[in-house]
Amino acid sequence: MKKLLSVWVLLLAFFTVSAQFYNPVSWKFSQENIGGDELELTFTAIIEGEWYMYSQHISDDGPVPTTFTFFNGEGIEVLTDVLEPEPVEEFDPNFDMVLKYFKKEVSFTQRIKSVTDSAYTLNGEVMFMTCDPKQCLPPEYVEFAFDIPVATGEIKASDDASAASTKGMWGIFFIAFLSGFAALLTPCVFPMIPMTVSYFTKQSENKAKGVTNAIIYGISIIIIYVALGVGVSAVFGADALNNMATNVYFNIAFFLLLIVFAASFLGAFDLTLPSSWINKADKASDRGGLIGIFFMAFTLALVSFSCTGPIVGTLLVEAAAGGNYMGPIIGMLGFSLAIALPFALFAAFPGWLNSMPKSGGWLNSVKVVLGFLELALAFKFLSNADLVMQTHLLERELFIAIWIVIFALLTMYLLGFIKLAHDSDLQYVSVGRLFMAVLTGMFTVYMIPGLWGAPLKIINAFPPPMHYSESPHGVGYTLGGGSATVEHHEEDGQHLGPQGIMVFHDYDAGLEHAKKIGKPVMLDFTGWACVNCRKMEEQVWSDYEVKRMLTEDVVLISLYVDERTKLPEEEQYETTIAGKKKKVRTVGDQWMVLQAERYKTNSQPYYVVIDHDENQLGVAANYQDYGKVDLFKNWLQDCLNAFDK
Repeated sequence: MKKLLSVWVLLLAFFTVSAQFYNPVSWKFSQENIGGDELELTFTAIIEGEWYMYSQHISDDGPVPTTFTFFNGEGIEVLTDVLEPEPVEEFDPNFDMVLKYFKKEVSFTQRIKSVTDSAYTLNGEVMFMTCDPKQCLPPEYVEFAFDIPVATGEIKASDDASAASTKGMWGIFFIAFLSGFAALLTPCVFPMIPMTVSYFTKQSENKAKGVTNAIIYGISIIIIYVALGVGVSAVFGADALNNMATNVYFNIAFFLLLIVFAASFLGAFDLTLPSSWINKADKASDRGGLIGIFFMAFTLALVSFSCTGPIVGTLLVEAAAGGNYMGPIIGMLGFSLAIALPFALFAAFPGWLNSMPKSGGWLNSVKVVLGFLELALAFKFLSNADLVMQTHLLERELFIAIWIVIFALLTMYLLGFIKLAHDSDLQYVSVGRLFMAVLTGMFTVYMIPGLWGAPLKIINAFPPPMHYSESPHGVGYTLGGGSATVEHHEEDGQHLGPQGIMVFHDYDAGLEHAKKIGKPVMLDFTGWACVNCRKMEEQVWSDYEVKRMLTEDVVLISLYVDERTKLPEEEQYETTIAGKKKKVRTVGDQWMVLQAERYKTNSQPYYVVIDHDENQLGVAANYQDYGKVDLFKNWLQDCLNAFDK
């Protein structure tokens, strides 16, 4: 009877632990051969009750997105990103923002291609985060394995990969097309339109012949620039283009190149090609016929290089950095099409020439505006290099400050407060300049709050991410939250924490310090992406008396369960929690396992006060039950009283 009772007690304890340690998501992994050497991998998550799991595509300042990682992908070629169905997009009370997530069940798919000479097992892991309407759990890792067969060499096109590539190519084409129109409005190209069109209409036997010659002239322009795109792709090759986006040296070279282009547009100097090239091309254009027309187009490309060169160079840099060898070709097709269209259209309808604006100082203003834009874009590439090297020399605030200065100067230039080389006197501000100045001025003002932590969603693809910052709260952030001013003395291993309270992030160091000064320890199990943790810190810890108690009466140890810093290999291990294996690879894993094994829960925030022998004093506290100042203050005081006894 006594033995049977012991078994029941053990079973009850097991189910209690299982109930308190939340694990609401289970995974199933499968694969299917879809033809040739291609496989479709399926990752299916079954989600319990009211819990939900986040999409792969959420903003940096939200929860941890679902992420799939391969450990040994040398034997496969990835054909598509991990694809997901349309998620629910609703307001999430945990993060106080609209987020994308999945409930009940969701299947992710990815297409890969086997390129291995021998069959092997592809290993990887999925990282995900789950929440319910009241709380969130720390990120979890689940490992998966797929059997990759030997490659047979059969070829099958991937529809999804082609669609994604096509979408990217259309974007490059559209940007290049707009850039071509911008190049038309420069002093090197714009005056050539009426001159060239008049030549074709006057020198041709009839109007139809003139239109035909103008069309051939336009096609020649397209051939010349597309050939340039082909040359860039051929010289660099697909591998080099794929490495450009993250290669430090490429990005620094692009930065310097765009600075040179910007200086040229701003009037520091003119980029010109050797005059012998221009003379030879001009001489060849006198031959007449198709060859003569082609060399007329080639002469235009050479003569206008000082204006089109920086734009073409920037387009090639942007397209090449996209990592697709077709990028430069498509970019030059769009650019040259925009350049060629006016020549053909004005030749067909010469009466339109009378409605064209006259050449003048406004053409140089177009160059200067493009120069400011080139200058701003240059810092994107410098930022890329800085992010890859993690030097923190060009963090978010500095990047935004640079852009604010550039666009403020552009606004002043448009309004006539600044005059650069080659500018003519501005007697009045035209309506067009005024409208553009309003836009750039609004954009400048819009960026200013970014120095204080505003997300700046309109330009979020350009500045460094929010976490790559001098301060996670932005320049000028004050501790706030109350009038209390509490003195603190920094010890080894201590850091400035929430509300200016000194905290430890290492359990052993904090416990040793507590023994040294004779105070109890308050363990704060928290997370970087834990919104309820921030609410406690801002709404409860900001109270004068609570802040004083946390500063003077306890040693605060804040343990971030989602800290991604890797542990040294010798400190990594595997454990079992609630019947499931858990690999401890990061600092956050270490603290999550500590919380789960010792306190049988893994929700945050979670507060425990312990004595020097690591015994728990009183009950534990959380946001749901102790999220008000009086409740938290009374709980903390009860724990302090227990320590004094």
